[in-house]
Amino acid sequence: MYSIKELFKMGNGPSSSHTIGPLEASKEFLKRYSEGIDEVRVILYGSLALTGRGHLTDYIIEKTILPLPVHIEFDIDTLMEHPNTMIFEGIKNGKKICSMKVFSIGGGFIRIADEAESISKKIYPLQSFKDIASYCKKHSLNLAEYVSQIEDEEIDAYLEGIYSVMLDSIERGLAHTGVLPGKLQVKRKAAYIYKQNSKGSEYDLLRKKVFAYAYAVSEENASGGLIVTAPTCGASGVLPACLKYAIELNLYTHKQCIDALKVAGLIGNLVKTNGSISGAEAGCQAEIGTACAMAAAFLAFLEGGSLETIERASEIALEHHLGLTCDPVLGYVQIPCIERNAVASLRAIDAAKLASYLNSNDSKISFDSVVKTMVTTGQDLRTSYRETAEGGLAKLFEE
Repeated sequence: MYSIKELFKMGNGPSSSHTIGPLEASKEFLKRYSEGIDEVRVILYGSLALTGRGHLTDYIIEKTILPLPVHIEFDIDTLMEHPNTMIFEGIKNGKKICSMKVFSIGGGFIRIADEAESISKKIYPLQSFKDIASYCKKHSLNLAEYVSQIEDEEIDAYLEGIYSVMLDSIERGLAHTGVLPGKLQVKRKAAYIYKQNSKGSEYDLLRKKVFAYAYAVSEENASGGLIVTAPTCGASGVLPACLKYAIELNLYTHKQCIDALKVAGLIGNLVKTNGSISGAEAGCQAEIGTACAMAAAFLAFLEGGSLETIERASEIALEHHLGLTCDPVLGYVQIPCIERNAVASLRAIDAAKLASYLNSNDSKISFDSVVKTMVTTGQDLRTSYRETAEGGLAKLFEE
């Protein structure tokens, strides 16, 4: 597994696979081939072609490649080996002189076709929760201490930046009103939810705030604002909402929150390594389900949960998102994405609480097994339910 710095990335929305990935691909192509070409041709396939316009894929590629002229094609018919495939071609005097095939594999990560992944960047020797838990028990470590042992000395400083951007994205989202960009004309709701008068207990009021926080980050993402991939842009509202919730409980120190982010990152890393965090590969279960599992682990760790309790909280959170489709209306990361972030935030809180009430030593289902199940479930989903805007809610809306 790679560093959790690779999982938690600061970037502009609305989509890690459709915006940040193509941005990184464009930069890599220019780094390799910009000298000697006078224009660029980019062909987008699969999910990138079907929902790229709504996700601003063409915009970010053009912006990155400028001042070189760029021609972008959306090929919705050709089936490629990966649902988020793009081919960059360098043109000189009207002739193609170089090309690069790239896969956007989720979370802003890219992979160049026919090139092996860099083994040197993989720093985690253990690849499953089971093995990590066994190691931690043997060496009397908690999960945060394990992450600190593997990561470099800059990890705390890096997570301080992640912490700040997460909270800042909430504040920006709460401060903004109006309509989100795009044809749907969706009204921002974070400030409206936050300012509503609510009757009930302090607990009810706090849950209302969690909804508002998740909406705030997700609306910032939908408008191209700066957010943290946790693990993706489309699911970026869940963990920050739970972070803000934990802070407002006033039960935990700042250091405990930073350590809990390490645990959340470790869970996200395990899903990315053994499963998928890409909606185009495995549906929204891979994005919002993973985000919920990360947030549940974050909270379970803060609450002093054992290794078994943290595992069970993560497993509960991911298990009950199995089969969730990715069906963005008109390709925008707005409907149903924003609302899903809010619902998953409270589900993470409930998953952590439920795990604490159960005897986690007698669980019949492991986190590792749920990750594998999520992958096979995603493979069974029809393509129309994997970020193509061709099925589900997206199809109903068109009709």
